[in-house]
Amino acid sequence: MRIAGVGSALPENRFQQQTLTDALKNHWGEKLGNPALMERMHARAGVNYRYLAFPLTEYEKFSSWGESNAAWFAVAEKLGRQAIDRALGRAGFARRDLDAIIVTSITGIASPSLDARLINRMELAADIKRTPIFGLGCVGGAVALTRAADHVRAYPGQVAALLAVEICSMTLQLQDFSTANLIATGLFADGAASAIIAGADRGLGGPEILGTRSCFYPNTEDIMGWEISERGFQVVLSPRLPALIRERLGADVDEFLHGFGLSRADIRSWVMHPGGPRVLEAVQEALALTDRDLRASWDCLSRHGNLSSASVFMVLEEVMTNRRPAPGAPGMIVAMGPGFCAEFILLRW
Repeated sequence: MRIAGVGSALPENRFQQQTLTDALKNHWGEKLGNPALMERMHARAGVNYRYLAFPLTEYEKFSSWGESNAAWFAVAEKLGRQAIDRALGRAGFARRDLDAIIVTSITGIASPSLDARLINRMELAADIKRTPIFGLGCVGGAVALTRAADHVRAYPGQVAALLAVEICSMTLQLQDFSTANLIATGLFADGAASAIIAGADRGLGGPEILGTRSCFYPNTEDIMGWEISERGFQVVLSPRLPALIRERLGADVDEFLHGFGLSRADIRSWVMHPGGPRVLEAVQEALALTDRDLRASWDCLSRHGNLSSASVFMVLEEVMTNRRPAPGAPGMIVAMGPGFCAEFILLRW
């Protein structure tokens, strides 16, 4: 099983972090209460630029969750098509070559789901196997990769596409002044990323998937997720998250690698979901990594913000394009998300 190609797509509206901070301050005015606190949170988010689906003046026009969700659907379809086509082009495949499609998103819902619309608009094969995923948030992209790997392991002559697409700006809660929401308004952004996974019988290049593991942490449901109500998606983000990472991640990664006769010292590339500065700092401490080990994740956070499920593939695309390890080097993909849970993928470059 190999990752034959990765491609991403971003909206055309690119903003400096300070521009978005100022826009929110101006919108909220005196209701914000402590604008200096939000300024500090945004300044410490590790984000310099973010891409959003719409110009800033458009967001005040969405007056209901239904309108926001419809906008998510339209933008997710557009960016999703672009990301899949770019990944297919890099892998050397055409749309009709796909045997399975796995789509994950946490920022909108639809039935028929987004994958059905993409099959119609992209004229994918009518017998394509489809798997929509909702509810996994930041870990969703890595889980989709695991499911794609499972598919081509069972059908080694087939090709699967996974798509992670998030329009985080459509979940903006302009009535929520909680610390969690103020952090979210300085961290999350919009974008899509896709990967093409080819079975062993296809004989292609690209990093080989050696194994995967899911880690679920019982009784941690309140760490991260959504509170869903008539107002839409309201972010849940517990300050206990960094401590959980420091406590559990190192041992879980070690146990996973031990099964392949490896240790952390053997890993030559870390494709880590850039959840935010406190998350990356906790990961670095838990795994005893250096600044250089996570440089690709920090750089992607700075350039794009947190794209939830899509972010880990932005990092993977950066590594495959500009920071590719030597052939044969072991690598790890790691993401974490609601549940609380983690997903590990071991690669050989």
